[in-house]
Amino acid sequence: MTFKKPNFIKVNDYLWEIAPSFKQGMRVPVRVYASKRLLDTMDLAVFDQASNVATLPGIQKYSYVMPDGHSGYGFPIGGVAAFDTTEGVISPGGVGFDINCGMRLVRTDLTIDDVKPKLRELIDALFKRVPSGVGATGFVKISKDEFKKVIEEGSKWAVLKGYGWEEDLKRTEEGGCMEADASKISSRAIARGYDQIGTLGSGNHYLEIQVVKEENIFDKDAAKKLGIFPGQVVVMFHCGSRGFGHQVATDSLNVFLSVMESKYKIKIIDKELACAPFSSPEGQNYFLAMKGAMNMAFANRQVILHRIREVFSDVFKSDPEKLGMHQIYDVTHNTAKLEKYLVDGNWKEVIVHRKGATRAFGPENNEIPKEYYKLGQPVILGGSMETGSYLLLGTKYAEENTFGSTAHGSGRTMSRAQAKHQFRGDQLQKEMEKRGIIVKTDSLSGLAEEAGAAYKSVDDVTETCEKAGISKRIVRFIPIANIKG
Repeated sequence: MTFKKPNFIKVNDYLWEIAPSFKQGMRVPVRVYASKRLLDTMDLAVFDQASNVATLPGIQKYSYVMPDGHSGYGFPIGGVAAFDTTEGVISPGGVGFDINCGMRLVRTDLTIDDVKPKLRELIDALFKRVPSGVGATGFVKISKDEFKKVIEEGSKWAVLKGYGWEEDLKRTEEGGCMEADASKISSRAIARGYDQIGTLGSGNHYLEIQVVKEENIFDKDAAKKLGIFPGQVVVMFHCGSRGFGHQVATDSLNVFLSVMESKYKIKIIDKELACAPFSSPEGQNYFLAMKGAMNMAFANRQVILHRIREVFSDVFKSDPEKLGMHQIYDVTHNTAKLEKYLVDGNWKEVIVHRKGATRAFGPENNEIPKEYYKLGQPVILGGSMETGSYLLLGTKYAEENTFGSTAHGSGRTMSRAQAKHQFRGDQLQKEMEKRGIIVKTDSLSGLAEEAGAAYKSVDDVTETCEKAGISKRIVRFIPIANIKG
């Protein structure tokens, strides 16, 4: 399929606009946050999808594309849109199928000198204790009825069961729990998810041991306040709601397709944007079910953190608290959330869709943990397994201009099929080990899909985020060992 190239209006060096005249039915312009170099690497389908989003009822201000934008299902990945709660819609395509796919970052008091002699032992033990790959099941054995509590309690359920510390909840977006209703979720979805707590999954999900180099600390004062120091070893991981979230999205998508035109007279430009009025019974049912999938993902990451602490404790023969294994933050992407912003001079509650985008609240926002109140919300941005990842902070500019949103990763430049055709997983594994990065995987073909060359430069993406004002770089982490699903 061929797509038309927009005539971009340059707002500044890191912001471009597509006027509503680009496509019939656009209610608002599209805004793309990107350097010229990143803009030129985005496939034209990104702009087509973002302009399709701009046609949806009740959209506010703009349809946004973040610097890591690439084409997705319905919305582009890296797409953000906010909708009026009475006249607007909610769309599974604007959330994504892996609901609350997110990032969690854990610090330690260990240095690279402490860890290097035990690195292979650590990654081997983590590979055994944190199941990964397609269809992986976890060590947490619960009934389907107990899983309904997970759906409604999220990370709180995990901590109450002994899988974590109370402080973890304070350093998790939304406290690790959204108001959900398990009765809105199908038995098929529950059957797919109840045995997957504590698992990474596959695709671009990973668990990584990383090191901090002094030259990669951009803001020493902020880094110190966040518990980061030169030579330090940290752990970062990326995963979501697994097959459970996928089924929740699929179930609601099918409902929306059946009622959208017949009941609500909504006509859309692309069926992947299937939606329902947010205030409708169908819209509210999806919202409650989606928040249940968010809670499952929070609990999933909480249990994984518990397993990581167990492994480090076993290997270093010390208590995790003595090892300084405190969570820095857990951020979510692939969500729709009710938030308040200034729209046309008035405070307004809107339903913000972030598809492959991260919340990025600035300093002195009451949603931020008190220890970060003056800093801004931590933003964890994952790069490819070959390059590195970043810790950033949210900004007031983002709150005022992007509905409090920024990028979530480096963003693909190559399809998975292309990457598999171009790279071999076994060769990649050997080459990475020669460069000092140990890789463990359940799937060599899956490893090939995640080659660093299949992604944008994470440095370009984060530099653009900072220069555009939507988040501020604090530190870059270098991978030394990686588990790929």
